[in-house]
Amino acid sequence: MPAAATLAVAAAAASIPLALAAGHADPVRVFLLEWVGVPYVLAGVIAWWCRPQSGLGPLMVAGGLASAFSGWQLAESAGAYTVGAAFDIVPAALFLHVCLAFPDGRLRSRFDRALVGVAYAAAIGLQVVKMTLGGVEPANLIEVSRQAAVVATVEDVQLLTLTAACLAGLVVLAWRRRLARPRRRSLALVVDSFALALVMVALLFMTATFGWPGFDEIQRVTLFVVGLSPIVFLLGLLDARLARSSIGDLVLQLRRDPAPPDLRDALAGALRDPSLDLAYWLPDFQTYVDLEGHPVQLRDDAERASTLIERDGQHVAALLHDRALADDRQLLDAAGAAAGMSLDNARLHADLRARVEELSGSRARVIEAGLKERQRLERNLHDGAQQRLIALSLRLSMLEKHLPPEREVRQELDAARGEIARSLEELRDVARGIHPAVLSGHGLEVAVESLAARAQLPVRLRLDVRGRLPERIEVAAYYVVSESLANVAKHAGAGEATVSLERSDGRLVVEVVDDGVGGADTERGSGMRGLADRVEAVGGRFRVWTPLGGGTRVQAEIPCV
Repeated sequence: MPAAATLAVAAAAASIPLALAAGHADPVRVFLLEWVGVPYVLAGVIAWWCRPQSGLGPLMVAGGLASAFSGWQLAESAGAYTVGAAFDIVPAALFLHVCLAFPDGRLRSRFDRALVGVAYAAAIGLQVVKMTLGGVEPANLIEVSRQAAVVATVEDVQLLTLTAACLAGLVVLAWRRRLARPRRRSLALVVDSFALALVMVALLFMTATFGWPGFDEIQRVTLFVVGLSPIVFLLGLLDARLARSSIGDLVLQLRRDPAPPDLRDALAGALRDPSLDLAYWLPDFQTYVDLEGHPVQLRDDAERASTLIERDGQHVAALLHDRALADDRQLLDAAGAAAGMSLDNARLHADLRARVEELSGSRARVIEAGLKERQRLERNLHDGAQQRLIALSLRLSMLEKHLPPEREVRQELDAARGEIARSLEELRDVARGIHPAVLSGHGLEVAVESLAARAQLPVRLRLDVRGRLPERIEVAAYYVVSESLANVAKHAGAGEATVSLERSDGRLVVEVVDDGVGGADTERGSGMRGLADRVEAVGGRFRVWTPLGGGTRVQAEIPCV
C-alpha cells in the first residue's frame, strides 16, 4: 500500500511541472486534473488503510493514478505525452468500475463485470488503436500511420460505447438505490454523487461525439463533479468512524435496560443503519425468529448481510444490516459485544412468543382435526344409521299391507313406527350437535335462522354476513350462537333473546343478548370455556357481560381471514 500511494502521489505531482512547462497548458484544466487525481489517491489510501480486506481502496488509488498520468499529455515531451495520451480515457472506465464496485470493491453481477469490461476495452483498446493510427496530436511514440477517417470512426465508437456504459451504470445505481431503501444516509450520498458524476461523464462524451457547443465548460464541470465523489466518500468514512464512537452512547442506553422492541432502534442508531433488523436464534426450534416469534431467513446478498452474535460462547442472535457495514467488522463486533446481554434477554422474549405461536397453532390444528372428525361422524350417522332406520320404517309399512287387519297387530306396528320416528329425531339432534349439515350446505345465516326456529324462546335476528366465510369461522360463530341460546333456555329465565351477526372491517362480530336474570357463573363448567377456546383458536376474542338482574351478553369478535 505505501508504494502504490507514493507512486500515485508522485505521478500526480509530476503532471504539474510537465503541464506548466508547456506554454499552451490551461492552468484551470491542470488544476482540475489534480482536483480529480489527488482526492482519489487520498481517499483510496485512507480506505485501503481502514479496510484492507476491501478492494475499493486500491481501485480508487488506481483511479487517481490514471487521472494523474492522463495529465502528462499536456507535456511537450514525446515520452510523457505518449503516456498521458494512453491514459486519456482510462479514468472514465476506472470511475465506472469504482461506482459499480462500491462499497466493498467487488462487482456484484455478470452484467456489472461485462459493463466494466466493455468500458476498459473501449478506454484502453480503442485508445491504442487511435494512437497507432495517428488519432492524437501531437505525434506519439507508438504512431504507425495516419488514417484520419478510420480514427474518426474509432473515436465515435469509443465515445458512444463509454457513454452507453456510463448510462447503463447510472441505471444500475438507481436500481440499487431503490432496492436498498432505507439505507445509511452517508452511503446514499456517496451513491448520489457517483450517479451525478456518471451523468456528467456521459454528457461530456456525447458533446465530444456530436460536436455540441460548450465542450470546454462541460469538461470543467465534469472534472469538478468527479473530484467531489472521493470527498463525499471520505465524509462517509468519517461517518463510519463517528459511528464507532457512538458505541459508548449505546452502552449508556443499554444500561437503562430498554424493552426488546427498543433494542433494535438503539442498535440501528449506533450503527447508522435505519434498515437494521434483528433475528434471534432458538436452539429448541433450530431456527431464527423475529421478536414476535415468526421465522426469519438470514440474507447474504448484494444488498444485505448478516452478522452472528454470540454471548458466553453461545449463539444468541444475528444482525441483519446493510451490506456496506460488513466491511466494518470492528464496529459490528463492538455493537454485538455491548448489546450481548440485552440481545439474550430479547431472545428469551422471542422464544416465549414462538412457543405461544406454536401452542396457538397446535390448538388450532386440534380444533380443525376435531371439526373434520365431527363432519365424518355426522356423515356416517346420516348415511348409515338414519338411512337404516328409514328403511326399517318403510319395510314395516310394506309388511302391514300383508298382515290380517287385527287391531292389536296394527297397534304394535304403529308403536314400532313411532319408536323409529323418535329414534330418527334423536339421531338427527345428535348429528346436528356433532356437526350442523345445514351450515356446510347453506351457510352461517341459514344455520342461525334454523337455530332460532328450534329455540325454546322467541329469538330476534339481526344478520349481516354478506356471503360465505371460511368454514372454521362459520363453525366457531355457529357454536357461539348455539351454546349461548341453549344456556339462555336452561338458566337465564329470559323472555326473549337477540342474536346479531355483523361483518365489517374484516371481522365478524357475533352477539347473543337475553333479558334474563344475569349473574351467570362464567368460571365453572366447560361450556363458556370451550367457546372461548374455539374462538381464540381462530384468532378471535370472546367476552361475556352478565350483571346480576341485567341479563347476559355474549360477544365474539372473529377475524374473517
